[in-house]
Parts: sequence; C-alpha cells; structure tokens
Amino acid sequence: MLKTINRQLKMYDIIIIGAGPLGLACGIAASRAGLSHLILEKGALINSFVGYPTDLEFFSTPELLEIGGIPFTTRHYKPVRSEALEYYRHVARVEELNIRLYERVTDIHGEAGNFGVQTEKGHYNAKNVVIATGFFDCPNPLHAKGSDLPKVIHYYKEPFAYAYQKVAVIGAKNSAAKAALDLYRHGATVSLIVRGNEISDKVKYWIKPDLENRIQDGSIKAYFNSSIREITKEHISIHTQEGLVVLENDWVFAMTGYRPDFGMLQRFGLAFEADEWQTPIHHRDTMETNREGVYLAGVVCGGLRTNIWFIENSRIHADMIMDDIRRKHQRA
Repeated sequence: MLKTINRQLKMYDIIIIGAGPLGLACGIAASRAGLSHLILEKGALINSFVGYPTDLEFFSTPELLEIGGIPFTTRHYKPVRSEALEYYRHVARVEELNIRLYERVTDIHGEAGNFGVQTEKGHYNAKNVVIATGFFDCPNPLHAKGSDLPKVIHYYKEPFAYAYQKVAVIGAKNSAAKAALDLYRHGATVSLIVRGNEISDKVKYWIKPDLENRIQDGSIKAYFNSSIREITKEHISIHTQEGLVVLENDWVFAMTGYRPDFGMLQRFGLAFEADEWQTPIHHRDTMETNREGVYLAGVVCGGLRTNIWFIENSRIHADMIMDDIRRKHQRA
C-alpha cells in the first residue's frame, strides 16, 4: 500500500501536482534527498496511461521508461500499456510515495517557503510546489459546429464498440493512423480526414505504409486537404478541394492532439514566453518558473510543443529541481 499521509503535518518541503511518471520521479528524488513530499493527482495513478488505447505498445524500450533506477521488465521487446501501469504502481509502492488520488488542485496561494495548496477535498502547506501535470487532459479543439456532440471522441481505447459503424478519424499522425487501421480491421467503415496533403512523415515507419496501402486499395477512404465544417447526429460535412462532401456518420474520432491546461497554469500564477508555443517561463537549469518556489517537470514545460519532452529525456528534471531546493535550504 502507499504510505498513509499524516494530515496533521504542518508543512511539506514539496507538494507535487500530478502522479504521472514525472510526478512519481519527483517524489522519489525528494524522498531520497530527505525532503518530505506529497503528490496530489486529480485522477488515477498514471492517469494519462489509463486513458491510452487498451493494447497500446510503447515506442520506447523499457529502460527509457524507468524512473528511480528501478528496472522495468517486460515480456516484449517494447512494453505495453498494462505492463507500464503495473510498473509505475510497483514503483509507487516500493518507494512508499505519499500520494492522494482523485484530489484536484484548485489554487496555489502564498509564497516560496509558505505556500497554501487548495484542493477540492482539503488544504495543504508546502515550502515548494512542483507542477508535473503533462498535457493529455486537454484535447485540441476542432473549431467545428457540433464538435461538442457525444459522438465526438478525443481518446481512442479499442475498436469493438464500433464494429459495423460509420466512423470518421481526424488527423494524420500516429494516433490517427493506428486508430483508423484498428477500426477498419474490426469491422468499421472508416473515413480519414487530413488537413494536409499526405500522411505525416512522423507516423512510424511500420504503420505508415500499411495505412497508405489501405487508402490506395479503397479499404479506408481518405480526404486530404480537408477539414470538418459541421458534425450532426447523423452526418459530417467536410470542406474538400472538390467542394463540400456530406457523409453518413455514427462516430467521430478527433485525433488532433492535446495541450497543457494553460488556464490552470495561469491560475497558479505562471507566466509564458512571448512565443507561438505558449511556453511557460522557467529556468532551464533549475526548472523554476517565474513564481519563486514553483517548478515545472516533464512535458508541460514545452507548452504547445508536446513533442519535445518525453519520459526518457525529462527524468532529469526531478534531480534538477531537488538540487535547486537543497541549495536554497543550505543557504537559508
């Protein structure tokens, strides 16, 4: 079991927001540095992975997903979703991390050395705060009429509920390509709507030719240089180079990517670079933001550039943050 939290503890050295891989890595680094910590998570442990496709296979090898130096064993060359979920659960248990799940943080007030962190269930105090919230909770909007209908889905799990249904998949990268192929192979009639003129070169080399072949033989109907005009309960209308096309439709999978919760970061007092990526301001050597005592870890650091930080290259953020906090404690 995870370590029981003492609610009477007046002041944590660090409160970490987010119990994903980077949040856990920060908790491990804090514990090993002799700093008291609490991890607060609005959903499940490793909540983003819970939302991944059921049979997802990671592109990374196991050692690139490891945190805290704890080995990640797998029966495959590359781990699958269920193995990753069990691995991180095991890490949290072995490291006795202080975690409270299903407790959303609503506010951070105060200043470095004396923060108050308000959640939907309680109030906690900390000298420092680390934000490791990732980006998977905020889908990029479609900007089309009807995009808020229940038939519009931003998270693809598995194909079985959509057999013999007319399905539109929006996007041209890995998630869209894999969803389109999976749905087609399990009995759905699939239309693929792509803003550009081809499947993205970022699609993995073993997936792209498979999808292109399915498009070429007519198994999947692709509409390139196209966008959604309107979604209704029975149809979708598409702007194409040939004009407006209206398709019968049961479901729409908007695989258009995700972004950090910028509104939350603003509420927490964070500022942003004057760039097109809405990059949160942070020191590249310490990960401290414009708000003293508040740090960033993981993919959230990249703003809209969600493709520059991954588990394997952002694990170092945890040690960078703890080193900075220890230096400050020593100077105090």
